[in-house]
Amino acid sequence: MPVNREKALSVGELARRSGVAVSTIHFYEKKNLIEGWRTGGNQRRYARGTLRRIAIIRVAQKAGVSLSIIKQHLDRFPATPITVDEWAKISQDWHAMLDERITALTQLRDQLGSCIGCGCLSLKDCPLRNPDDVLGEEGAGPQLLTTPQ
Repeated sequence: MPVNREKALSVGELARRSGVAVSTIHFYEKKNLIEGWRTGGNQRRYARGTLRRIAIIRVAQKAGVSLSIIKQHLDRFPATPITVDEWAKISQDWHAMLDERITALTQLRDQLGSCIGCGCLSLKDCPLRNPDDVLGEEGAGPQLLTTPQ
């Protein structure tokens, strides 16, 4: 579907309507998350469908999805507006990733107060949870928090 350049948005309009700063628009463009073009008068213009891409980027960032992962998913689709079916594919892919993050954060929250799970034996109950530093044998870092239970 060709871009309707007559209904294109200026960078200011895009920023206002998407709720992000002009500098964020430029940043997203520099990271190839969105694309625009220059007019004969050297002004930046963006297709209206860019609003939806920015909305997806903002929602994903709020959920903790990195820009590189967002880009990988957006690159699967043309620069035209994201359709309902395309959004369903993206959200389905992110569902498992977000479930893993939720599990990891829940585990971290539940164990953070009593043990950091690293085998350092620095907290009172570490000898009970990690006698003789057995977790140190399994690798560096917070083994209780990074290994599925």
